[in-house]
Amino acid sequence: MTEPASNYVSLDLAAKMRKQAIRVWMAGFVVVTVWVLLTVAAPLAKANGFVGISSPLYNFFGYICHQISDRSFHISGEQFGVCSRCFGVYFGLAFGFAVYPLWRNITEIEPLPRFWLFLSLIPIGIDWSLTVFGIWENNHASRFITGLILGFACSTFIVPAIVEITRSLTQRKINRR
Repeated sequence: MTEPASNYVSLDLAAKMRKQAIRVWMAGFVVVTVWVLLTVAAPLAKANGFVGISSPLYNFFGYICHQISDRSFHISGEQFGVCSRCFGVYFGLAFGFAVYPLWRNITEIEPLPRFWLFLSLIPIGIDWSLTVFGIWENNHASRFITGLILGFACSTFIVPAIVEITRSLTQRKINRR
């Protein structure tokens, strides 16, 4: 297939874009992994008497999660910083970031069809709906798994987005010179 000359990318530029994409992916992976670890650090710090660390973490996560004890995983007798569903979403994000380069080219910025993102909402919607309508009481496993599915799906959209944003910002910087 013949490509127009305007689409030509030199091998040198392609290599630089790949390195940049890998750095961006790694930075994103570190951020989501630290986020997941902080949700677990809160109960571990509290259980070991480090209230000065655990209290700000619980307070911070309290702004984004209901933190209902019955709906949260526990470790060392203390609940995680977020509920099991939120933990599933965050863990799914971290897992999705980790395996992303194994199934998709890291330099690919074209997102998957949004259909897949909306499809990933179905299990979490069903799990929530069955409980709200009193048909079935969800549990830690169902909340975690449905959150995991959504988090993984979100990562497949976030990685190409942050690569594209970084690439665009770099291009703007180059064009200003």
